[in-house]
Amino acid sequence: MFKTKYIVIFIFPIVLFNCKTKSKKQEKLITNTINIKTTAKQLTLFAEHVISTPLYERDMAISPQGNELIYTLGDYKQNRRCLVYLSQNSDEWTEPQILNISGKYQDIEPFYSNNGNRLYFASNRPIYNDTLRTDYNIWYSDRINNKWSNPVALDSIINTKNDEFYPSLSNNGNLYFTATKASGVGREDIFISEFKENKFQSPKPLPTEINTTAFEFNAYINPEENILIFSSFGRADGFGGGDLYISRKDSLGKWTASKNLGKTINSDKLDYCPFVDWNSRNFYFTSERKPINDKKIESVEELKSLSNSPLNSYGNIYKIGFDQLE
Repeated sequence: MFKTKYIVIFIFPIVLFNCKTKSKKQEKLITNTINIKTTAKQLTLFAEHVISTPLYERDMAISPQGNELIYTLGDYKQNRRCLVYLSQNSDEWTEPQILNISGKYQDIEPFYSNNGNRLYFASNRPIYNDTLRTDYNIWYSDRINNKWSNPVALDSIINTKNDEFYPSLSNNGNLYFTATKASGVGREDIFISEFKENKFQSPKPLPTEINTTAFEFNAYINPEENILIFSSFGRADGFGGGDLYISRKDSLGKWTASKNLGKTINSDKLDYCPFVDWNSRNFYFTSERKPINDKKIESVEELKSLSNSPLNSYGNIYKIGFDQLE
């Protein structure tokens, strides 16, 4: 997880997600803005005013069954972050709600297991009975009786006193995640921990086709483990704030040189947190991009309106069909 990406901006708070004040008609209009089934032919701001709001949204995951989604919702400067979920009942989606295991600590970066009944995520909650630990580690929670169980930290072979971020798992259980280690290639790298004999093995950095001397972080691995999408900052072909790249395995099972996903996906701001919903073949990611607006601001009200727009340069979630990627 790339750390140098926050800009301090003072804006005015707004009230969100007040379920009790909405009529059923309003709720229906809101839930109808969530469409995960249709493959997007062009880059689209996802679920504007419901998921993509003036707050900071990132890290979306959709359950394999396609009836639930979880994402990270933060305040404007990400001082507080929670895991938020929506579930689908018939054709309508519920209002966003904080997950029962989240809300106290900084919980981010959800990822479902292949059956949808285990949720992996990163959190700075105390670990291994050490109440002084505030580093980020990888945890999991199991779905039991339609609730998520008390989170369990992965073994210390994965979680160290440094930060571990952005878990993503293939169908065979291999874990990909972000960390800074002496065995790495650059300032932040993507590691793999193979799952053998029912346990995770010692992590190894991915090869130089993926990791460079710059920053590589927040990698998504597809279920078959032959496509990797991740972000990097500091490469010569980058557009500015951190770009999304893709690598595929060749016929020998080796990772090919990673390729920048191009200007349709990447902006001069931070673009990261990739996820693919293979049911709809939609590619989702988080971006801090905002429209270019050099127009003179004429009033305080206009400034407030711009600041309280989803496109205020805080994180939003975007989608586009996977087959549209360069």
